[in-house]
Amino acid sequence: MSSATRTSAYLKNILQNGVGRYVCQLQRVTFQFCKSRGDSKGIRDFIETHLVDFAKQNAGVAVYVQPRRHRRPYVIAEYLNGAKVDFCVHEQNADEVSRWLEHLRTRCGVQIQRLRKQHHTDHPSIQGQWTPFVNLPTELNTTQFPSENLSRAIQRQPTATQKILDMAAKQQAASGDQGSENKPV
Repeated sequence: MSSATRTSAYLKNILQNGVGRYVCQLQRVTFQFCKSRGDSKGIRDFIETHLVDFAKQNAGVAVYVQPRRHRRPYVIAEYLNGAKVDFCVHEQNADEVSRWLEHLRTRCGVQIQRLRKQHHTDHPSIQGQWTPFVNLPTELNTTQFPSENLSRAIQRQPTATQKILDMAAKQQAASGDQGSENKPV
């Protein structure tokens, strides 16, 4: 689907989910499959091997298994916002079904849309978005890089080594003054 036909929206969080605690948006999952058709083998293998583990790990998700004669296999996900997603798992193995189920579990049920911007706020600032480069001096705009002056580390306080060297210099100066008083001229 091209970006011209795909709907676009701003980045949003469903009901501030994850701010206080995370609530899984997947409410119900239904596995529809045929017991005899070959294209349902992957979903049957998934049900036999992985479904119990999935149900234990996601206790808040209701899991339904519906055998349907002579029909294609589907995974139907229903979300808290009322959205319903049908996914055909025709001729897919158990690992692929598991990956698609994980994809459906981590979604919020909102239709996948192209983002207009990477950030969005309900209360935009007149001055624009803040970045760490907002209050830097303007002389950096004309500086030739790499700059020797800007490449040096900024030392706001003397380092521990520098403090020890200063103390040693003071001790030498003090001992040198006392030694000069005792020497005969």
